[in-house]
Amino acid sequence: MSSDPGRPTLDQLRVLITVVETGSFAAAARTLNRANSVISYTIANLEAQLGLTLFDRRTTRKPSLTPAGRIVLTEARILTTGLDSLRAKVGRMLQGLEGELHVALDSMLPSERVVDALTAFGAEFPTVGLHLHVETLGAVADLVLDKVASIGVSGPLALEYDALHRVNVGTLRMVPVAAPTHPLASPPPGGLSPGAGREHTQLVIYDRSALTAGRDFHVIGNRTWRLADLASKHMLLRAGLGWGVMPRWMVAEDIRKGRLVTLAMPDLAAFDFPVDVIYRVDTPLGPAATWLTRRFGQQAQAKPALHRLATRTAATKPPTRRTAIAKTDRHRETAPPGQPAIANTGPRR
Repeated sequence: MSSDPGRPTLDQLRVLITVVETGSFAAAARTLNRANSVISYTIANLEAQLGLTLFDRRTTRKPSLTPAGRIVLTEARILTTGLDSLRAKVGRMLQGLEGELHVALDSMLPSERVVDALTAFGAEFPTVGLHLHVETLGAVADLVLDKVASIGVSGPLALEYDALHRVNVGTLRMVPVAAPTHPLASPPPGGLSPGAGREHTQLVIYDRSALTAGRDFHVIGNRTWRLADLASKHMLLRAGLGWGVMPRWMVAEDIRKGRLVTLAMPDLAAFDFPVDVIYRVDTPLGPAATWLTRRFGQQAQAKPALHRLATRTAATKPPTRRTAIAKTDRHRETAPPGQPAIANTGPRR
């Protein structure tokens, strides 16, 4: 017996799969609109090419796979499924759909928004491969400018670059916080004085992007610890190793349970900053990127539940002096635009 199997055709493999799925050669013939003799001849040729017996024809009247037949069937299904996927993807590409999409997201973006957008994207565009990059500060714009990512979801740093087109998809609420054991969390009777934050270590996010090298954004502490990711900053804040500004959605549960408190700082109140989908002006978006941009915009219009959670964070806490501070801070956060509490709306991390 030769150890070199032949080259079965995709048609032969499809006939094999159909015989197994329909339960008989006759049923397969009806499904494929072919004569019974053609089905039998195709399977016989496949067995001859492979040098294997795929069906047990002696002990049962119905086609029953041999152990070798079961292995060949598994591989046949993998091959035909892959070909079907390839044909579907190529067909969509011929219609103008991207074969894959690279997306850069700011790490500050709420996880609920990311999961919602990508879940819906996967259902809408099952043939489009997705490459996700999560960065901070200027690194998002850097990836888009360098054409590594087709689109990005970025904070206001992207406003500085004329080469980028921007589509606003909402805002993010940022709040200064510290652990309840931190000195700033227990202010004197008159409240924190301007400059109180300078006397304590401020935890600051930085990135390795050349776009923001050597730049600080509303860093007021004389002593800083610089961290490359929000998770590390969050951990150190809860440990009481400094104070810092965080996205409200990320610390809402900590504030509710008393693991962190908002700080009523006269020179660094809570603020909102705009979030935009960005892409290069000279590179029009394809259908999948356009759809994803629209999805992020719809999220902002729908006012997700995470924003409702953030606005009631301190409401369930006991009526302590710290709760009063949180209520004062919440009043400042909802002050009308133009008042001092939210006048400074820039890229602060």
